[in-house]
Amino acid sequence: MPDITLNFSRAEYAERLAKTRRAMEKAGVDLIIVSDPSNMAWLTGYDGWSFYVHQAVVVALDGEPVWWGRNMDGNGARRTVYMAEDNIVGYPDHFVQSTERHPMDHLSDSLKSRGWDSLRIGVEMDNYWFSAAAFESLKSHLTGASFSDATGLVNWQRAVKSPTEITFMRRAARIVEAMHAKILELAEPGLPKNELVAEIYATGIRGADGHWGDYSAFVPMLPSGVDATAPHLTWDDRPFKDGEGTFFEIGGCYRRYQCPQSRSIFFGKPPQKYLDAEAAVLEATAAGLEAAKPGNTCEDLAAAFFTTLDKFGIEKEGRCGYAIGLSYPPDWGERTMSFRPGDKTVLQPGMTFHFMPAIWLDDGGLEITEPILITEAGAECLCNTPRKLFVKS
Repeated sequence: MPDITLNFSRAEYAERLAKTRRAMEKAGVDLIIVSDPSNMAWLTGYDGWSFYVHQAVVVALDGEPVWWGRNMDGNGARRTVYMAEDNIVGYPDHFVQSTERHPMDHLSDSLKSRGWDSLRIGVEMDNYWFSAAAFESLKSHLTGASFSDATGLVNWQRAVKSPTEITFMRRAARIVEAMHAKILELAEPGLPKNELVAEIYATGIRGADGHWGDYSAFVPMLPSGVDATAPHLTWDDRPFKDGEGTFFEIGGCYRRYQCPQSRSIFFGKPPQKYLDAEAAVLEATAAGLEAAKPGNTCEDLAAAFFTTLDKFGIEKEGRCGYAIGLSYPPDWGERTMSFRPGDKTVLQPGMTFHFMPAIWLDDGGLEITEPILITEAGAECLCNTPRKLFVKS
């Protein structure tokens, strides 16, 4: 076995593989091609900024997984995964961004060499890293295989976190707390936004409590005033202004485990509607947290939140939370559970979520959100950042 330091024990990786194989058997597939880098990391430990080219982890019903990717990234696999050398497979660089050949052509040949070209193969059809061209290549070269959609198959096995994963989430929580503290310390009218973002990044990378910070899967969001009616604007060099509100949606990250949290600041005296929105959000958040108990569903939490908002005459469109954990850009969600009507997923101890009760007004936005852990006793907020609208004059 390679002489490397893994983030988790080999026993934990073995249990993850066993869970995945049980899900594969239930789905009726013999082999899965996993292209989501979060799933690749969860199954094998692989950690590299190489997801801009085609790569995958291949899992059959027995034996070790196979890491497959660009030749030059093979050394990254050798430094981060637990598999033997013959289960690290690289393709030559002339496959990269070629108009004459596709990297999946190479993967097909590799599967053939292992006798895996006539199996029932699952592929992650709906994610950021598996393209239509990739699927067409596989189908044209593996004519004896049958294909089915395995989107989310591995993601769902990640839903309940292990004790070590929860430890990593707690470390990420300390980091995002430090980031918000730095924002509250420095943010003021006249400060250019990019200057503050530089400090946000520096704080996040320095880490907290003696633990270093990894790069977040999402960039800081900090729109102000009317810009804050949109949820996903980033920053520029314009200074903060008196009489405007800004929400800060940021995330701490430790060993790829994400802990996002949002807080809002108003410079000057907030209009009454901001104070009314704050009161509504805080009461609705408390109601949602009360409903976040094992045995309840994601839908139950959403109902508690939205019902309370209704009392204040506030209508919110969309979900109010989602599963979080291990992730790579461009998204810190796990793309499984959501707090919204119709999601009947039962909450279990060890699940982690970003409870995201954001409100977007006609001339601004208010985000006061909480990363939470489901425990036997109910919801535990992973962060200690005060839950309120901050006001700075």
